[in-house]
Amino acid sequence: MKRTGVADLPLHGGSAPRWLFTRMVKLSGAIAEAIVDEHGTEVFLQRVADPQWFQAFSCVLGFDWHSSGTTTVTCGALREGLENVNVGLRLSGGKGLQSKGALSSISDAADRGFLSSQLAAGLARASRLSAKVDSAAVQDGHQLYHHAIVYDSAGNWSVVQQGMSDSTGYARRYHWCSSSLESFVNEPHTGIVGTKLPCVLDMTDNKCRDARETSIDLVAEPRNKVETLLRTASLGCQRSLLEYSDAGQLAGYRSFSMPKRLDWDAVSRCYEFRPQNYEELLLVKGVGANLVRALALISQVVYGDEVSWEDPVKFSFAVGGKDGVPYPVNRKAMDQATNTLAEAVRQARLGESEEKDALKRLSRHRFLGDA
Repeated sequence: MKRTGVADLPLHGGSAPRWLFTRMVKLSGAIAEAIVDEHGTEVFLQRVADPQWFQAFSCVLGFDWHSSGTTTVTCGALREGLENVNVGLRLSGGKGLQSKGALSSISDAADRGFLSSQLAAGLARASRLSAKVDSAAVQDGHQLYHHAIVYDSAGNWSVVQQGMSDSTGYARRYHWCSSSLESFVNEPHTGIVGTKLPCVLDMTDNKCRDARETSIDLVAEPRNKVETLLRTASLGCQRSLLEYSDAGQLAGYRSFSMPKRLDWDAVSRCYEFRPQNYEELLLVKGVGANLVRALALISQVVYGDEVSWEDPVKFSFAVGGKDGVPYPVNRKAMDQATNTLAEAVRQARLGESEEKDALKRLSRHRFLGDA
């Protein structure tokens, strides 16, 4: 049977040409303005947090539908586009060093009167926690290199961040939205886009509630007790030859290997700080993927708590096909994305040729989705 609708997204080098990026900035600002005028800032933030809409948005701006640059360049264009229109939205962060500047950018927005200092503190916490969750609590082999937070003056926000796998060279995108968020550490994402992997430690899975509580209890113990428990758990992490085979991975055999190195200073800081919940634990300086993994495995092996090894990815870059391979197209979601954008383009303050080109690109996105 012929397979259709599968798209690989390798990371591409280089940058968008200036003539294209300039047009992307103008168009992104115009679309944001049209949507905010019609529906308000919260709806625009919800759209950004929708992986289908975000992908269609990048295509309207001028990117190829299969290009990994849709995340970094689209967010870069949107940041400048929002600065050029008065719609009550800002974007902080970006790729590489810009991602580390998100907190200072939020602080600057408060200094300029766009936000109250209290809302700025809440946004800064959301920025830090979302990045820490996707780099430490969800261990899928993708290192974050892009983090962008879009927000309004009322403190509503969406986060779009992306990680890269060193082993495959492929990207994974993570979407968050404050309007649908109930917990930063319990199934918080509006969508994770990437290729599903056979073995991912996901401490945000609802089934990990007990393991998260045990992790908090563990760091309240003296360091020597944690070391003893770690040795005990390591003895219980026996490996099977099946783990090294493709068949074993597909059958669900898990690798319970302990991290080779731990930041024991971070363990000591946790003991002194005594975090009251998993969010506070993640925000302790030095708490990273290795310590999260060690605490999770102690919780599972020593105390019998359930830990999730299922990949939380919710969307794939394979958009599906009419024959249902690799799975049916989500036509409703795709139609909603394209229809919303089409209406925004029609209402945007654009020239006739710009509007025509944007709608043509959007029509191509719909056709590819129906392939």
